[in-house]
Parts: sequence; structure tokens; C-alpha cells
Amino acid sequence: MPLLTFKATSRKLPEGMAVESRARGFRILVDEPPALGGADSAMSPVELLLCALGSCQSIVAAFFAREAGVNLQGFRVELEGDIDPAGFAGKGGARPGFKEIRYKMYFKTDSPRENVEKLVEIVESRCPVGDSLNKGVKFSAAGFDIE
Repeated sequence: MPLLTFKATSRKLPEGMAVESRARGFRILVDEPPALGGADSAMSPVELLLCALGSCQSIVAAFFAREAGVNLQGFRVELEGDIDPAGFAGKGGARPGFKEIRYKMYFKTDSPRENVEKLVEIVESRCPVGDSLNKGVKFSAAGFDIE
């Protein structure tokens, strides 16, 4: 069974830490508390996972741009990931989750390339969602209730 490729794009909006993520024509706004963005529940969970990563990278880029010496005038990240649908179906021993996630960051800036490279290193080392996906996170259920 061929791999399916899901795609999403996240873009830092001009105001505050707001980020708009898009997948298949749906969008979700993401921001840091206390000012939370809206959510569009029509996105699938795997698309939302891609958007969560891109949104986190966008926020980290905006938050640390000054530290890296980058005059960040605009930022977006494009992401895509491959899933083998056989995993979800419980067939062939395939994993149900992403086999690979790829992303590319785009910076609008007049800052030197070395400064942008420093910001890329910061984004890749400090993004909590990226760290969770790349290095794993302990997953534990808190039980369940029947109401």
C-alpha cells in the first residue's frame, strides 16, 4: 500500500504571537496563552499535529529573532509527513503514526545569513513540539471514567 502524504503550512501573523496554520483548505489560529487563537475542528488529528509543530516553530522564531540578531519581517514553515494507512488498519505490522515529517522554514528579513542560521538552530533546539516529536515523550493514560 503506498504512503499517504499530508501537508500543512503555518505562518506567523503580524500581531503578537498569533499563528495561522492551514491544511486542505482548513485553518486554525494558534497563539500563546492568555490570548488563544481560534480552532477549526474540521482538520484531521495528523494535520493538526503538523500544524502544531509549524506553529511552535513560528512562535519560537518570533520570540528569539531579536536574540539571534534577525529583523524578522515575516516567517512561515511548510511541513509534510508520510503515513502508511496499513498501520491504522492494523495490517502488515506497519506503524499507524508518521514515518517521517519534513519541514522547510522561510524567512523574510534583511538580516545576514549567519544570523538567520543562528535563528534556525534556536528554533530547532528550543521548539517544545519539535523536541517532543523528535526525542519522544512519555505517553501515559490517566485512566478513564464512565459517565
